[in-house]
Amino acid sequence: MHESDSFISEVSEEVRRERLFRTLRRYGWLVAAAVLLLVGGAAFHSWNGARQRAVAAASGAALSAALAETDAGKRATALADFAASHPEAAPLARVAQAGGLAEAGDRDGAAALLGALAEDGSVDATWRSLAALQRVMLLGSAMEASERQATLEGLTTPDAPFRALALEQRALMHLEGGDRTAAIADLNDALLDPGAGDGVQARARQLILAAGGAIEPPAPAVAGIDG
Repeated sequence: MHESDSFISEVSEEVRRERLFRTLRRYGWLVAAAVLLLVGGAAFHSWNGARQRAVAAASGAALSAALAETDAGKRATALADFAASHPEAAPLARVAQAGGLAEAGDRDGAAALLGALAEDGSVDATWRSLAALQRVMLLGSAMEASERQATLEGLTTPDAPFRALALEQRALMHLEGGDRTAAIADLNDALLDPGAGDGVQARARQLILAAGGAIEPPAPAVAGIDG
């Protein structure tokens, strides 16, 4: 059982290190540039459309430059400046800024920024959910228990955009509390979630087995009945 607990701790630490920040820093500017380019799509053949595309291209280049900064503290500062001057791409920049702050050792600053974004009603719900999830991943057991649980409850609803990752985080919370049954149930749910990536599925299987559980097979398809 000691080896099992040690393995769970190692996998849990791996999950906490996976912030999504690395992916956002590398590819996020492409997403933002694409979104900005769509702004001018309706006026594609007009002068205004051309101007919009030029602005979008410049914004994408500016965000790319900020994300490419290798010094985490300087990257966070550059992204804060970008968010202030480009409100249309600010949510992405603020999430990536939090990643820079965390990497630079300012966990409290990163958590505060993510918390503010998660509570910002003017921001799209997907970005708010991502910020809330990132905050849970960043703070882990250092987060107040009732707030952590309430946040994860909201992120694990059937239509939540990051449900598989949130289920994984809730399973880790259950494991920390010694409730392996609840953890295994969440991990099996994560395995069955359409949004679960290869990384989530691999870790879920490892944790289920390490916790002494069994991996539930997918439900068989129900054949249609003619007549």
